[in-house]
Amino acid sequence: MSSLAFSSVSLDGRCIWKNEVKRSELSWGYGRKMSVGASKTNSQYSVNIGVLGASGYTGSEIVRLLADHPHFRITVMTADRKAGQSMSSVFPHLIKQDLPDMVAVKDADFSNVDAVFCCLPHGTTQEIIKGLPKNLKIVDLSADFRLRNIDEYQEWYGQPHSAPDLQKEAVYGLTEVYRKEIQNARLVANPGCYPTSIQLPLIPLMKANLIELRNIIIDAKSGVSGAGRGAKEANLYTEIAEGFYSYGVTRHRHVPEIEQGLSEASKSKVTVSFTPSLSPMKRGMQSNIYVEMAPGVTVDDLRQKLSISYKGEEFVGLLEKGIAPKTQHVQASNYCFMNVFEDRISGRAIIISVIDNLMKGASGQALQNLNLMMGFPENTGIPRAPVFP
Repeated sequence: MSSLAFSSVSLDGRCIWKNEVKRSELSWGYGRKMSVGASKTNSQYSVNIGVLGASGYTGSEIVRLLADHPHFRITVMTADRKAGQSMSSVFPHLIKQDLPDMVAVKDADFSNVDAVFCCLPHGTTQEIIKGLPKNLKIVDLSADFRLRNIDEYQEWYGQPHSAPDLQKEAVYGLTEVYRKEIQNARLVANPGCYPTSIQLPLIPLMKANLIELRNIIIDAKSGVSGAGRGAKEANLYTEIAEGFYSYGVTRHRHVPEIEQGLSEASKSKVTVSFTPSLSPMKRGMQSNIYVEMAPGVTVDDLRQKLSISYKGEEFVGLLEKGIAPKTQHVQASNYCFMNVFEDRISGRAIIISVIDNLMKGASGQALQNLNLMMGFPENTGIPRAPVFP
């Protein structure tokens, strides 16, 4: 790290850097808490961060979150179309942050950078990450390293994978499931928003053989920010407002990512029926998941398994019985809230899962992952409370 001399103590593979943070209780994601000592100025303890693609929604969300991070500071920001501009001229809500001007990726200096959030479009990220210094820790928010099978990547994204060696190195960043692997990774492929909202409730149930692997139907809705910040006719206000439509029907690119995670959890090939829809809201995501329970299994069994699986997890919560999660419950937060309901069709259950697509579905989970990779408590710098109303 940038000319730093850290002194640390280790607990369960995590490090606490001495004299860095105010006395407080920090959650470790396992339900354990620990008090740490009084603060010194943290400027001498900074980890220098690069944000590639800072002018998009996920990039700006990373910048917003890092404003309150006690150990990370941004030293490089790239945005090819906005090169030479200040962040505050593009995002006036960030005017009070002390940030470098944005530069083109080709002009970025990484000599004083320790870690990078890569928020670039799919298909362009592989070549750029290949060219970065090998000592950098990287969290990639594109889809370029999520699929372990590079032939499957070519099938769904329409071009060959240009960094197969890096793909072998990449760790899938669904934090609550792959925490140990993420801690030791150099390159983390941050999950997609839909796959996050779907895999978190389904993986524990599949591992416990509580649901059948067949006839899984997923109906999911996302806020418009999930489509990115680029100008697109389909995303104009008059095209979106007071309406609702499905897209990527039968062929959405998140399907292989969802099936990859569920197949690994169940140790058997899983195929799902998945239809996403765009909802006329800025941010938020809800996945309604219809499953067939294994013989003799009840909805209460499903709820109990999820409760046990996520007990002590700060960012995943099972709501009280009978309460349906709403996107408003998680707005601008890193939470995934879920619940299970008995279907009127015997033997079937309905699982509802909600996240903020820009937070747990992207930038919040990315920060959670980089905290782990750098040895900090994974909740560092992540807001605890959602925004309501």
